[in-house]
Amino acid sequence: MSHGPPSGAAVSHSLPPDRPGPHSSRLGLIAVIATFGGLLFGYDTGVINGALEPMKEGLGLTPFKIGVVAAILLLGAAVGAAIGGRLSDRWGRRHNILMLAFVFFIGTMGCVLSPNFLVLAFFRFVLGLAVGGASATVPVYLAEMSPLERRGSLVTRNEVMIVFGQFAAFVINALIFNIWGEHQSVWRYMLVVAALPAIALFVGMLRMPESPRWLVLKERDRDALEVLKQVRSPERAEAELAEVHELAEEEKEAQQGGWKDLAVPWIRRLLIIGIGLGVVQQLTGINSVMYYGTQILEEAGFSNNAAVILNILNGVFSLSGLAVGISLMNRVNRRTMLLGGLTGTTTAHLLIGLSSLLLAPGLFRAYMILLFVVLFVFIMQGTLGPLVWLMLSEIFPLEMRGFGIGLAVFLLWITNFFVGLFFPTLVAGIGISYTFFLFAVVGALSFLFVWTMVPETRGRSLEELEEQFRQYGNPIQATVKGGAT
Repeated sequence: MSHGPPSGAAVSHSLPPDRPGPHSSRLGLIAVIATFGGLLFGYDTGVINGALEPMKEGLGLTPFKIGVVAAILLLGAAVGAAIGGRLSDRWGRRHNILMLAFVFFIGTMGCVLSPNFLVLAFFRFVLGLAVGGASATVPVYLAEMSPLERRGSLVTRNEVMIVFGQFAAFVINALIFNIWGEHQSVWRYMLVVAALPAIALFVGMLRMPESPRWLVLKERDRDALEVLKQVRSPERAEAELAEVHELAEEEKEAQQGGWKDLAVPWIRRLLIIGIGLGVVQQLTGINSVMYYGTQILEEAGFSNNAAVILNILNGVFSLSGLAVGISLMNRVNRRTMLLGGLTGTTTAHLLIGLSSLLLAPGLFRAYMILLFVVLFVFIMQGTLGPLVWLMLSEIFPLEMRGFGIGLAVFLLWITNFFVGLFFPTLVAGIGISYTFFLFAVVGALSFLFVWTMVPETRGRSLEELEEQFRQYGNPIQATVKGGAT
């Protein structure tokens, strides 16, 4: 899944080059420690995949309760994302990540020790608060610590760590299940592993500096310069302090937008596009596979043990697709990738549904469904996964960027919650075939939305896009008259 927009603003290119030195290693260490937040994000959303079946037996969960246990984390994430940014603005990015590490640990141990469904659901919600807070804080911290030249690569590491965290959850689930699978409490062993990176994140962040941009916002220029000297060459640190002041002013301006801006028709249209992109991404059903992949493979015909092991392939193809998507997104037009991705995912939905409906039960049917599931994951993570986050950071004008992204991401999480909540009930009620046919219908409607509403953003500065939207109103019209690259 993806789960945090790149952060950054236009800056001058007159700064001295940031030459390699000891500060480069320091910046690399900061990125490694901070992205443990992304790792926890991925692990806590992925671990439920293998834990649900033994959890169902141990706690007597119905299909609806299974959906609640998996999805309530996402409801918490929506709340956490909504308040996480405000808390980091008030108390600091580093302070917020330290607090989130503590919440990750408490949520993890609460889940591990849960005696019943209600307690488990409550602590999954607490974990969700940490997941959402991390999605709103870690990318901003990385962006504000990074020099312009490395910002894109360092912020992208968090997305990679989220997907790697899900992959790690699948692998660890398989190992634990094969060693202790006969124990009724095996799901508790799977969940407790997340306590280790939570501790590492907390201990590591104790030695990390605060964001220099946040320090400038709080008029702590001397502290900001000291931080910059840790992560920049000496000549660059002095010059960049003035640049940080400029970025801080832009950040203040970006937070001025709000509901009053919706009176302007072209801004309303952009907000609809942003929300639509977030909703479309989640309605592909990608997180149904990432949360319930083991259950899907059992429905396909694999044994529980084989399903847990083969589910690792979802993590492998998720990582592979993300790597391909990141390499392509600056070479291929955004609309082309979005439309191609929706064509591919909708086709995969149809193939999963048809294989389940038409093929006779047996290993051939099971492996065909597995093939089309991993194909879906690869296409999704190579196109809509990273692209939606990128485009959300591109389409909104500066004065409402924070408001627009915040609302779109909140509704993205809410959509994710409802898909995760009702997926087990749908499969139990209408079967795997018709569930994926339903995803295919939604995919076709999503294709029409992107075709008619979503503009091309590649090759244009944020300022150029804003001017075209103001001038033409209709983003597609702006794309055509402005000239697509």
